[in-house]
Amino acid sequence: MNHIIKQLKLIPLLLLGLLIADAANAQQTLTLKDALNYAIQNSVKVRKAKLDIDGGRYKTQEVRAQALPQITGNAGLTYNPIIGQLVANFGGTTQAIKLGQNWNSSAGVQLSQQLFNQTVFTGLQAAKSSEEYYNLTSQLTEEQIIELVANNYYQVLVNRQQLNVLDNNIKNVKVTEKAISNQYENGLAKKIDVDRIKVKLTNLVTQREQTLNQITQLEIQLKFAMGMPVNTDIILPKTELTEVTQLPQFADSLALDNRTEVKILNTQDRLLALQRKAYVSEYYPSLALTGNYTYSSQSSGFDFLSSGSAAIGYGASAVGLTLKVPIFNGFLTRSKIRQADVDIRKAKEDRRESVNSLNMAYENAKIQLRNSITTINSQKQNTELANEIYKSTQNNYNNGLATLTDLLDTETALTEAQNSYNQALLNYKIAEIQLIKSNGNIKSLLK
Repeated sequence: MNHIIKQLKLIPLLLLGLLIADAANAQQTLTLKDALNYAIQNSVKVRKAKLDIDGGRYKTQEVRAQALPQITGNAGLTYNPIIGQLVANFGGTTQAIKLGQNWNSSAGVQLSQQLFNQTVFTGLQAAKSSEEYYNLTSQLTEEQIIELVANNYYQVLVNRQQLNVLDNNIKNVKVTEKAISNQYENGLAKKIDVDRIKVKLTNLVTQREQTLNQITQLEIQLKFAMGMPVNTDIILPKTELTEVTQLPQFADSLALDNRTEVKILNTQDRLLALQRKAYVSEYYPSLALTGNYTYSSQSSGFDFLSSGSAAIGYGASAVGLTLKVPIFNGFLTRSKIRQADVDIRKAKEDRRESVNSLNMAYENAKIQLRNSITTINSQKQNTELANEIYKSTQNNYNNGLATLTDLLDTETALTEAQNSYNQALLNYKIAEIQLIKSNGNIKSLLK
């Protein structure tokens, strides 16, 4: 019995262990690659773009249906309370003949098959190009999500490094505060020095709280861009934002053929050309095969489609060709063609602007990378020098060779140098993403 009681006491501990294990799994480290792959699978924009692909495929099926046989069935029932009569003269005798019966019923089937209809055939070509357009749009959406998530990811990392800078500064200021407080108690420091260092410490703590809140907001923004529930806990590794020592290789010219934006422009051009072709095809005649079969029944009483003695039933069928030749529609088709020509010319202007914009983004990325690498190298040296000055000034202050003002000034200079270095790293990473995107290799970040 005691053995069973001991086992029952272990159950709460086991449950607690499972909860701790689940909590640890819920806070797994999220690398950039993990974040990007999660976004590709869960982003609402990416999912909607993939739904557009399905919609485009169904649109193609809708257009294809117009080229397939069209079969319809029909049925009807008519009651004639008063039957019309035909008066005829037969050998000098006038007689009235009833035209039909009180009850008429019919049922039949009709068939129509397009043999030649240029508008329908052109629509099929346009539908296939539309599928390609939706596929490219989905790909472009994925690339935009990758760019957005990567930028947000690096912003979180930089702000966390700035938080580490503040933590180190607070630690150093607390050491100085303790020393000044001891000096003040021994009559070796002034009250104003104690107050100044407390103000400095309060400002740093407040700044840390603001930075912490900003990190929380950036993490929420990152999770939202990924399509992750915003209340999910995430941990970003500290090694993602590494030092940069040299520039990447720059291509002599930008190869735009790999850019999804250019592929979309090419597809749009084909769609506009097919749209114009569809308008022109309205001038063409169309030929269709038609056929029908109808069974009718007439009776003096309600006897729907009956073939009994009280009803007269008969069938009828026909097969034919229907040729439609457009002659004049008030210049409607001509107006449509001219509008299509305007759309094509506008698309050419859009292409010229888009290509120029892509080249501009590429050149700006190269300039930003050069500026960032210069800033990184200078700010790294500046940070090392500021750190040496701070330590020297702190030592001099402890030995009474420097004033508190000098110490606080060097501490502020060190903070600014560290933050400038971190900001330069962020600017470099963002420009690097732009460069990778300009080369059409943004999805390489997923690997």
